Amino acid sequence: MKKVRISRDKNVENTVREILKSRARSRIYTYLLGKDGVRTEKIIKGTHLHPSTVRETLSKMYEQKLIYREKIKNDNIGKNPYIYYAISPVALLKKYSSEIEDRLNKLVILAFSKEEIKDYRPVKIKINERVENA
Repeated sequence: MKKVRISRDKNVENTVREILKSRARSRIYTYLLGKDGVRTEKIIKGTHLHPSTVRETLSKMYEQKLIYREKIKNDNIGKNPYIYYAISPVALLKKYSSEIEDRLNKLVILAFSKEEIKDYRPVKIKINERVENA
């Protein structure tokens, strides 16, 4: 996976928080975007979140397909740890675009009178992924 450069700007984290609806999820997601695979311990240190919060949130994010993971083969006794990766920002937007469309449509409908609603066409979001030549 290609490493994504992520700004330390709080606006990025706030935007992700609006989409993911959670401070912990947004912190973990933005942290993972800037890394090329990270273990749980590094995520805990990098996000400054409580260890149990990170573990629980990683589990939920994996179930929701916001992140993916790979098992590390370990010769030691005990569990084999995972390395976590974030899905691409475009994939995240595509996943939540219908929810964003619904929110925008509810807002737009407030501006119309009952007669004008008949002619209203819903807001549609189209996400195009830009392909750069290497």
